[in-house]
Amino acid sequence: MNRFSLAISAGIARVTESALGPYQTAVIRIGFTATWLLFLLREFPHRQELYGPDGPWDFDLAQQLIGTNGSFTALIWSSSEFWFESVYVLAVLAGVLLLLGWRTRTMSVLFMVGVLSLQNRSIFMGDGGDNVLHLMCVYLVFTRCGQVWSLDERRARRAGEARARGERVGPDRIGPLLWSVLGVALVAVTAGGRLDGDLTVPLILWGVWLALAVRWIVRRLARTDEPRILLDVIGNIVHNGALLVIMAEACLIYATAGWYKIQGSRWQDGTAVHYPLHLDYFSPWPALADLLSSSGTMVMLITYGTVIVQVAFPFTLFNRRVKNVLLAAMITEHAVIAVVLGLPFFSLAMIAADAVFLPTSFLRRLGGWAARTRGGLSRLGRRGDDPTGLPGPRTPENPEHAHVGFTA
Repeated sequence: MNRFSLAISAGIARVTESALGPYQTAVIRIGFTATWLLFLLREFPHRQELYGPDGPWDFDLAQQLIGTNGSFTALIWSSSEFWFESVYVLAVLAGVLLLLGWRTRTMSVLFMVGVLSLQNRSIFMGDGGDNVLHLMCVYLVFTRCGQVWSLDERRARRAGEARARGERVGPDRIGPLLWSVLGVALVAVTAGGRLDGDLTVPLILWGVWLALAVRWIVRRLARTDEPRILLDVIGNIVHNGALLVIMAEACLIYATAGWYKIQGSRWQDGTAVHYPLHLDYFSPWPALADLLSSSGTMVMLITYGTVIVQVAFPFTLFNRRVKNVLLAAMITEHAVIAVVLGLPFFSLAMIAADAVFLPTSFLRRLGGWAARTRGGLSRLGRRGDDPTGLPGPRTPENPEHAHVGFTA
């Protein structure tokens, strides 16, 4: 077998045998859900004006628009305030559970429903960050985003440890219950004609629901391992394909933005950054904006640097060192935009999209640092319960304070 055939075989095996990028997809899950939750919580006092019945884009206008473009939103099913509040609360709840990684496959679907329902209800309320979140919430459904840093991963690990000790692990009851309840709701809204229009969202909802049923049946009834292996291979291919689409989407965003900037005269003469810094709408810190724009050289360097980084980034993916340098520059740029221009949610969404390119070694170290910090805070809290502040006695239940010694 020649070298090309070996490379093809190795590539196929890599794509089918495992779900790639577990840490990257976990960061995407956490980043986008955190961005959405922060936005919903910040705008909670204004939710009625943004997406509800008190908004300038009223229910009749929304009906006309949805009738034209066929986009999905559960808020068009009823004009009552109770229904709006229910959808808003469910969107927050689905975001929290997906952030924690609880039943990630189901919660990713409900997260998508919440995002699309609110954004498509009032499409003129968003910005570039909302567009990114709109796309990524759909892609996230097809990923195995709960492999690490999730309650699902912890539950699977504990079940495996229990089996290794010879303990009996009972069947999962919550999963089938969720599947049944959501299935009844899906049948009801489909029979009521609520999913008429564009077929993308209905196909995703029905596809995931049926896939979960097939997966549960195979795991319970299959007498051999072949059906389970086949389902794992299909799941890995879907996950890896979605991860590739997410990476391509991020590259397309930067390449398109960069090449469009090149065509602008203000970007060509190096003064483009000066103008948004002096718009009242984008100046939460006028003194800081004046400081940055006071130097013509600084403005020119930031203007040209932004274009160079955005245009060059897709071409650096095959050079790890250069890619990491440009990735750090883009994340820094978005952090500056969040502070200087007052666009925190746009910046958080873009940083979450950039996270798909972060090195696995860096993410593992970041996860280890977070685990150690959490463990230190937990130990500090336990010691804080003791008014003396002294370590507890050495007992079998408290191995943290055990020391090496002789045993009888």
